Amino acid sequence: MKLKIDNKATLAVLGTLLFWSTGPNFVRLLSEYMDSWSQNMFRYWAACLFWLPFLIISIRKGKVQKNGWKLALIPAAANVVMQGLWAECFYFIKPGLMILISKSSMLWIACFSIIAFQAERPLVKSKWFWSAMILSVIGLTGVLSFNGNNVTETTLKGIIMTLVASVLWAVYTISVKITLQNTDSRIGFSIVSIYTTAGFTILAVIFGHPGASLKMTFWPWSAVIISGITSIGICHTLYYSAIRRIGATIPSLALLATPFTVLAISHLAFGENLTAVQLLFGFILLSGSAIAIFAQQNLKPPDTKM
Repeated sequence: MKLKIDNKATLAVLGTLLFWSTGPNFVRLLSEYMDSWSQNMFRYWAACLFWLPFLIISIRKGKVQKNGWKLALIPAAANVVMQGLWAECFYFIKPGLMILISKSSMLWIACFSIIAFQAERPLVKSKWFWSAMILSVIGLTGVLSFNGNNVTETTLKGIIMTLVASVLWAVYTISVKITLQNTDSRIGFSIVSIYTTAGFTILAVIFGHPGASLKMTFWPWSAVIISGITSIGICHTLYYSAIRRIGATIPSLALLATPFTVLAISHLAFGENLTAVQLLFGFILLSGSAIAIFAQQNLKPPDTKM
């Protein structure tokens, strides 16, 4: 039997991998030009304006649910908190290490899914799930413990913020799954991006210095617009498009490569290197994440017989 490859899904996965690999490096690059609050505001403005025409057309065609705006408030609030901390991390540690540590979010997503969704509670009895837990903890501990002689107070702050951001990413993911599960991903993200942009605009005015960004040259502004549209605006919809076409397992597994693609770009752009031991434990961490995905995607339906 000839294996049939879904070309559109493959391109969507590769596009997601590309944009989520360049995004963290753009954030690190822009950290030299503006504070994190202003950066979040401008990048989300770019993503928001990119999807705004689509949202307006969808509203005119009656495709937006009446309660869609209300439902999007919870994930938008979670996104503002998560994204605010996530971007701040790059001002303390480099992209490769940050993204590798952030993959611990897969563990939290699985744990929160057990709490929030009855269908996923059989994970507690899965030997694959507990194997994933153990591998993830071992891998994360190793990545943090074997950081060479470069552990400064600044690095430590970045690591702690990344760990917290990983938990918040899981909260955001679960909130989207609960509130927007019946909403077109493009419409849902368009609405969430409006709320998120409004939130970051307020926060940038209070805590940041957006006015200082007006002095930036063409290249930093290009980085803001390109990264906002690709890494925020397009990337999410490509990811959900791939999931709709071929399921969640393959896209999720493919994106476990992002720490290494981010590190490769960061090595060229910022001279970042991880120790061989860190890379080994990083592989263990990602293996745990892969097993967690496998366990979650192969759950047996709960027994409903009385």
